[in-house]
Amino acid sequence: MIATVLAASRDPARERRIGFACAFAILFVWTGFILASRAGARGVLTPWDLAGLRFGVALVALMPLVLRGVLRRIALWRILVMGATAGLGFALFAYNAFALAPAAHGAVLLPGALPFVTALLAWSWLGEAPTARRAVSLAVVAFGIALLAGAEFFATPGAWRGDILFFIATSSYAVFIVLVQRWRITAIEATAAVAVGAAPFYLPVWWLALPSAMAEAAWQEVVFQGVYQGLVAMVLASLLYTRALVALGSTTVSLFTAVVPALAALAAWPVLGEPLGLGALAGVLLVTGGMILGVRAGRVDVPLARP
Repeated sequence: MIATVLAASRDPARERRIGFACAFAILFVWTGFILASRAGARGVLTPWDLAGLRFGVALVALMPLVLRGVLRRIALWRILVMGATAGLGFALFAYNAFALAPAAHGAVLLPGALPFVTALLAWSWLGEAPTARRAVSLAVVAFGIALLAGAEFFATPGAWRGDILFFIATSSYAVFIVLVQRWRITAIEATAAVAVGAAPFYLPVWWLALPSAMAEAAWQEVVFQGVYQGLVAMVLASLLYTRALVALGSTTVSLFTAVVPALAALAAWPVLGEPLGLGALAGVLLVTGGMILGVRAGRVDVPLARP
């Protein structure tokens, strides 16, 4: 059943249904990633530990597919590029950013900035000029994210260092998204490539040289972060995102991620006791509306002229 869903369909209508189902699922997986990483930043484990658990668990889970030759048609240099962007580039910058800036900044800058960077790369690399409606939707999303961020976004001294790392992390993932579409990589291939291209290089360095608090952390924390970061946030998220990408295209799928800051903010209210003000609530509505407007943008829209 899973293999059937992950395989591309010749029926365009079925492809779109699968694509939208995967895109909606990724909203909740990425929202959970923000909350889990927020919990990790408050815990004992170091950012390097979170990355180690992410790559180690993912590699073990995907090794049966690798041994069966799932990557046999992918050139080694492309595997390394995918491992460096969606693997090392995203995870290392993101986890270290959570140690320098409030996790709420990550909720805004990781998924919130993704549609803008992806749209720019898709325009320059793939020739996918944004339509007029999609450009309006991006503007609405940007305004909504600004309301979500609010004045508190600038209230933490020195947080700008983490914000820069968040932006580098999301840019790394945007490069991966566009390359997967350009190279016509399947969901299973991309997911396995990220693990194989990152884990063998990172894990020995982490084990031998990087700061670690694995011995001090409770086993429950290690298991939770290993399962969520490695299986859910890396394996499942990569499968869902890449499958949606194959069905819908990079610009449409990346718009879904813009809703993650809104969902994370809403979830943090009951889970973490962080209430939302009126401005943030308005931001939630604007981000959601902007995503819907962008997703509904069809080919009848007028493309913007290339500068």
